[in-house]
Amino acid sequence: MNARLEKWARGLDAIVEAVGRLASWTGFALVLVMAGNVLLRYLFNTGSVAMQELEWHLMSPLVLLCIAYTIKHEGHVKVDIMYGRMPEVARNAVDLFSAIAVLAMALIIIKLSIPYVMQSYRVGEGSPDPGGLPYRFILKAFIPAGFALLALQSLAWVLRCLQPFLGQADRTERDAVH
Repeated sequence: MNARLEKWARGLDAIVEAVGRLASWTGFALVLVMAGNVLLRYLFNTGSVAMQELEWHLMSPLVLLCIAYTIKHEGHVKVDIMYGRMPEVARNAVDLFSAIAVLAMALIIIKLSIPYVMQSYRVGEGSPDPGGLPYRFILKAFIPAGFALLALQSLAWVLRCLQPFLGQADRTERDAVH
């Protein structure tokens, strides 16, 4: 049973890994756009509303699609003053509760954000600024997409957190693959 759970968890990890690596390239694109905007502004006294908006349009996939990737690689902030002193069974319970809570939160945000994206799509929302970017629904679609990836990563975490309760004796074995 634990081997099957771990196999599913690794499959979910692979999806998050692939999307996270791809989305991380928007960081490079963001740097190029920002540098271009600065050069245009200070060297040529010109600029473009669309290029300025592109900066935060690139920030959206970078942040939202890379949340799950960051958690997968444990790049998030942890506060473990009490956690480190707890017995292993309590830490396992906290991990499982946390994983389920994050999964539930991600699913709620997905459910709430889809109508928001659909409304933007239906009205053909674009930038309110002259010369701004159209298709704002694409930008907003990164909200449910990012939280869907977070839900996948949280599900992988839930599957791993269940293993000690299903008979896997060694916690370090679970943590080594995460």
